[in-house]
Amino acid sequence: MEELNLIQKISVYALPVLFAITLHEAAHAYVAKYWGDNTAYNLGRVSLNPLRHIDLVGTILLPLMCLAVGGFLFGWAKPVPVRFGNLRNVRAGMRWVAAAGPLANFAMAVLWVLLFKLAVVMNNSYSEPLALMSQAGIGINVVLMVLNLMPLLPLDGGRIVESLLPPGLAYQYSRLEPYGMWILLALVFTRTLSPILSPFIEIVLNLLYLLVRA
Repeated sequence: MEELNLIQKISVYALPVLFAITLHEAAHAYVAKYWGDNTAYNLGRVSLNPLRHIDLVGTILLPLMCLAVGGFLFGWAKPVPVRFGNLRNVRAGMRWVAAAGPLANFAMAVLWVLLFKLAVVMNNSYSEPLALMSQAGIGINVVLMVLNLMPLLPLDGGRIVESLLPPGLAYQYSRLEPYGMWILLALVFTRTLSPILSPFIEIVLNLLYLLVRA
């Protein structure tokens, strides 16, 4: 998509970004409610309305800057509040609440693969726009899934690791959470995040593109 100008890139990426972030956060909220915590539900976060999940900086401004400079597409939404003490089973509930977001992104990536296959067989004026948007949707959802599965609190992967550790180690691990976002931002600005994630992104993309050839 390097040949696209900024306006064209925004047109291609806008819907995939909104869907990826909205369903990711809504999945967290829904699974938290399922396990017994209504905090996010009471705040209206079990919703497919993007306005309930959008963060002005993380969802709009930062991705726009990334598209403008051609760098690693990076951003975030408003975090879904979860009171883990309300969950029926704290450790199992924490694990599934955390996993819900990345699983939602993987499901969306599969859907975008199917739409890409549809675009390939179509022969009309919608084929190219749908193909470009599908490629964007696949890439965004795979990146979000892999990024969020990093074993770094407060990311989803960190929550999953915390839920799997014995209680004593889990407590020690949880004490690293205040530094997690600073570590992540340092990885972004030193351009080391992309090399770390790229091998895992490539593995998932290869699995997904097997569907295209199926």
